[in-house]
Amino acid sequence: MEALALERKAEQNRELKQRIAELKKERNAIILAHYYQRDEVQEVADFRGDSFLLAQKAAQTDAEVIVFCGVHFMGESAKILAPNKTVIIPDERAGCPMADMVNVEGLRALKRQHPNAKVVTYINSSAEIKAETDICCTSANAVKVIQSVDAEEIIWVPDKNLGDYVSKHTDKKMIIWEGYCNTHDMLTVKDVIEMKAQHPNAQFVVHPECRPEVVALGDFVGSTTAIIKYCKESDCQEFIVGTEDGTGYQLRMDSPNKTFHFATKFLVCPNMKVNNLKKIVRCMETMQPQIYVPPHVADKARLSLERMLQVK
Repeated sequence: MEALALERKAEQNRELKQRIAELKKERNAIILAHYYQRDEVQEVADFRGDSFLLAQKAAQTDAEVIVFCGVHFMGESAKILAPNKTVIIPDERAGCPMADMVNVEGLRALKRQHPNAKVVTYINSSAEIKAETDICCTSANAVKVIQSVDAEEIIWVPDKNLGDYVSKHTDKKMIIWEGYCNTHDMLTVKDVIEMKAQHPNAQFVVHPECRPEVVALGDFVGSTTAIIKYCKESDCQEFIVGTEDGTGYQLRMDSPNKTFHFATKFLVCPNMKVNNLKKIVRCMETMQPQIYVPPHVADKARLSLERMLQVK
């Protein structure tokens, strides 16, 4: 029975993939998928990447339609950078709890308390927050962005764990918002120590959205893209991975002969996983749900994103 069910699922997936290929041609569409998406979603994507790479691709594409397989704020970033494109997402319920942990009123109040500070916002945030921001960053370029800012005081939103990591690499005064990524924050020192005992030859690679005491145990600390690159180029054959488990797809593609153990089975973002092939087909057939960002918000938010893209 189980074999039959798997065969039926595989056949259904083949049909859905074929339909997606047809719709891409019809709509002049490209599919962007974040590294945390399900494997089958990453398989049909034209580009896989982290928030930063996908924002760049959205800004550069000639396609008329962008199908964004990620969470809502990523679709917003694409729409802000490509205002003349139609941006659709497979499921608009794909939110981000960390992005919801910061609000405009609170950020404005903090700006009033620190009038000389510049606001640096992690790209994992809403368009409204980006509109209140001097410059955005990602985990890949956060340190470079902080160094590029002409201010000694930085208001950092919304991720306190990434903020803590960045603060160790700059002399600037960091005023850090108390948000965090539910998924990365679940990983504990106990989890890592247990995994290291089970896999003594493995290196621990970790995302700076994890807790500071977990990051401190890392053999390598970096963004999702940096982790993937490091594992691909490293001589080490075995890794304990401290980031979302969707990353396993690209890690296995790049290094089929290497072994990857996720540091805990809880490194799964439920919001990233709501997208699937059926929903991609449906959103491309109906051209809904579309991402809309009010022009007055988009214009301000675009400045903070474009400044980020200019940092070398």
